[in-house]
Amino acid sequence: MDSLTTKVEKNIPTNNKRTCANPCCFFCTMEEPNSSLRRAGVASFFKEMPLQDDQQHVLALSGLWNIAMTQPDDPLFPALGIFNCMSSLISKGVNNRDWLLRDQNIYIPYYAAHVIGSYTMNKVEFAEKAVKSGVIPPLMELLRGKISWVEQRVAVRALGHLASYDRTFDAVAVYEEEMVKLAMQLASTCLDIVYVNFVAVKDRKKRLKYHSDLLTRGVGGLEFENQKAEEWACQLQCWSLYLLNCFACKERSLDLICNKQEFLMDLCNMWGGLVNHNSPAGVGLIRILCYSETGRKNIAECKQVIENLCNLSRSSDDWQYMGIDCLLFLLKDPDTRYKVIETAALFLIDLVELNSLLDRPKNLGEAITRALLLDYKLTEQKFKNRKVHKALEETWELKVERRKREKMMMMSEEKVEEMRVLVGLIKQEAKHLFWLGEIEEAAMKYTEALGVCPSRPKNERMVLYSNRAQCHLLLREPDAAISDATRALCLSNPPNSHCKSLWRRSQAYDMKGLARESLMDCIMFINGCIRSETTGKRVKIPYYAARMISKHMNALWVFGSARSKILSSPVNNVQESYGENKSGIEEQRYYDMIRTMMEKKNLISGLSTIIEENVPLKGESRRELEKARRKKAVVARSM
Repeated sequence: MDSLTTKVEKNIPTNNKRTCANPCCFFCTMEEPNSSLRRAGVASFFKEMPLQDDQQHVLALSGLWNIAMTQPDDPLFPALGIFNCMSSLISKGVNNRDWLLRDQNIYIPYYAAHVIGSYTMNKVEFAEKAVKSGVIPPLMELLRGKISWVEQRVAVRALGHLASYDRTFDAVAVYEEEMVKLAMQLASTCLDIVYVNFVAVKDRKKRLKYHSDLLTRGVGGLEFENQKAEEWACQLQCWSLYLLNCFACKERSLDLICNKQEFLMDLCNMWGGLVNHNSPAGVGLIRILCYSETGRKNIAECKQVIENLCNLSRSSDDWQYMGIDCLLFLLKDPDTRYKVIETAALFLIDLVELNSLLDRPKNLGEAITRALLLDYKLTEQKFKNRKVHKALEETWELKVERRKREKMMMMSEEKVEEMRVLVGLIKQEAKHLFWLGEIEEAAMKYTEALGVCPSRPKNERMVLYSNRAQCHLLLREPDAAISDATRALCLSNPPNSHCKSLWRRSQAYDMKGLARESLMDCIMFINGCIRSETTGKRVKIPYYAARMISKHMNALWVFGSARSKILSSPVNNVQESYGENKSGIEEQRYYDMIRTMMEKKNLISGLSTIIEENVPLKGESRRELEKARRKKAVVARSM
């Protein structure tokens, strides 16, 4: 309790600590030295607060918001009736518009819903108290959009926490159909809503002031507001998907979620990305759907989803393993196997030598091989697509026949060394041809070298695949370049860590217009460049890589689609703010990315994790933001 008192005192303006004349003041109550009286006073405050109309309530709620975020597991306030209080305040804001628009009451529903979400995110006991206190109906009112998207964000967050516990799920499921529909709608439209109603409004005076205040806490200018709006919009989308996950993992409302092919296609473009790095976003829900027969059936029918999963499986995105998992689920199901194999096989064949990813089990490539060759001998004549037949044949040769031969030969060290020398000679010929400009002949020589190169050690084959990928790049054959670069990256240790292959695959993806995959490879390439620097000198990031990042950061801007819709509409009534501040925002995103990569210079896993970091750039804005950041230590999940 004393720690809470200290925490609240830090939020009290100095001139309010001793001169307050309100006998029911929350901060004065928290200063009471007698713990029993203090508890009784706080409990009384929670009961009286919804019944009073006091301008100090916003200040009290701001203090409660800070406590709930920094000490969400403390049982004191949940035991004293905070959930009843917050529930009543939300209901009052929704039902009494005159009160809501008076003084600073417009802030109250946001803070109240945020407090509920913070106290229920870790403790099921608190979640049960919240449900018994009746928080779900008022949260549903906010989720319906009775106030604005800002309140929807904290409402869907709180409902997601309540839905995640078995002991409170049934109470949430009373609103299941409506909640699922609202969450789907929010996930699909929230970026457009935030852009149109906030980011695209050029005149700062025409923006809702309380939105600006909540986003930036009164610190920073227009650019910082836009940056925080982008962050919150992504969080709103990811929390909506999290709520859907809670139903999908229990195989509830699957028909509602899966029957809309348009929504499944939308999921592929819902990317936590660089702003919400710890959320798998759309692919996370797709993976949950793949656990169920209904989900697999509907996903297998959607060609665009399968293609996106295939591209993800050959990327260096943190969620690569989810794309692989989804494809394996579909391939192992007899009802969906032959609907997806002709697409999936052409991608997964490049991953059959992959060892492991993050915390996934080792020999992931073996699992992929088994799924591809599940009934190979029985069905090898079924495929009309000759490329698929050839891919499966190549997999069989590499993973079955070649192993048998090498095992039977039991090559001596002398024989292995002899083959290595032969491979080295062929590689030298290939390099000579390459520098003479005979690119096709060089590629053929690398193919010849791969044919005689022993399976182990893997490093030599990694280099051969990577060099052949470079040949395909110069021949303007991006698909072949991606295939070879992926094989090289699977053979690298750790996976996805061979810098040259990353850069070559990034260029190939860029040729195909796959901005996300190209961006992630480029980031990994720069991470590798940073790790390879052993001197204490300042790391120099290659200009060509920085240019690639800048290009794709613009293409992947979360509001890019919303902006395109507005610019292409016949009547454009929205004032575009991005254009005027474009250079500053682009510069901000670029330096965010560079800062992230610099912080990851000691990364050893081989897979980048992009963290959220707001990097102020200039003058007074920079100093103000640094001061604000030092005052806050907020856990990402609480936001």
